[in-house]
Amino acid sequence: MAPADLPPGFRFHPTDEELVNYYLKRKVHGLSIELDIIPEVDLYKCEPWELAEKSFLPSRDSEWYFFGPRDRKYPNGCRTNRATQAGYWKSTGKDRRVNYQNRPIGMKKTLVYYKGRAPQGLRTNWVMHEYRIEESECENTMGIQDSYALCRVFKKNVAFGELHKQKQGECSSSQAKEKQEQFTNVRDAGQSSGSSDHGKDNSWMQFISDDLWCNKTK
Repeated sequence: MAPADLPPGFRFHPTDEELVNYYLKRKVHGLSIELDIIPEVDLYKCEPWELAEKSFLPSRDSEWYFFGPRDRKYPNGCRTNRATQAGYWKSTGKDRRVNYQNRPIGMKKTLVYYKGRAPQGLRTNWVMHEYRIEESECENTMGIQDSYALCRVFKKNVAFGELHKQKQGECSSSQAKEKQEQFTNVRDAGQSSGSSDHGKDNSWMQFISDDLWCNKTK
């Protein structure tokens, strides 16, 4: 059950180190956690849009945290089964090490949700950060570091990014048009000035030629 004593305005924004060194470490060792704020959910039996209602956090929060049992893809293998009924989670980028007091305590994997089946899945904006604890952080217990993972799930908001790109495109187009207009104006001004100067030179040369002709005839 969700805790009923959350204070008004409560927000849950732990760091990577806090997630691994306190919450996940106590979970895999079977120790109590001061505030029961992270439920245990089989993430790969749910679609990402169904997870918000399973969270213990206020519904207005934009990210959710869960303990998930590690489900193996193969009985004797080390690959985790990350397929859901409607899609699958696919890892992206390299796993990042989580450090605490200058020592590694866990790893952080980033996954993106795809609708459909690989390799023709459709990428979505759903993202998961999966945290695993290092074996060195487990006290005299074989294999328990793989019993649970702690996951942060959220939906990426791309509206601002797309708007920013659109604005950049509009600015670039406007600047290019302005530069083209400036170049055209300068070119036209140069042609006009050249034509005027050319007319004056011809007129002046005509007077000189007339004077020379008159002097010769005299």
